[in-house]
Amino acid sequence: MPMPSFLSDIVGWLRAGYPDGVPDHDYIPLFALLGSHLTDQEVQQIAEQLASSGDAHSRDAIHAAINAVTSEQPQDSDISRVRAHLAAGGWPLASPGAGPSPGPERE
Repeated sequence: MPMPSFLSDIVGWLRAGYPDGVPDHDYIPLFALLGSHLTDQEVQQIAEQLASSGDAHSRDAIHAAINAVTSEQPQDSDISRVRAHLAAGGWPLASPGAGPSPGPERE
């Protein structure tokens, strides 16, 4: 089943915000941010797309981060750092230092 275009847009924004790939220490705040705007299934689809373009280490780190988000809250400084990367890549959901914002427009 193809990924909905709004999820493909999110993957594109993530790649623009992290042109060299998401560092391991940003996965937990990244998936915490995504989880506040998307369903668990949508977050999983994005994780699978990111993992498919990375190495085995990236896949393991992504899956560990998703599991950690349910039991671990990232620090505000981590969220701010990730928001800044996403804003630099054109992420429409938040700007650096912004509070929660509405989810993406869905098709």
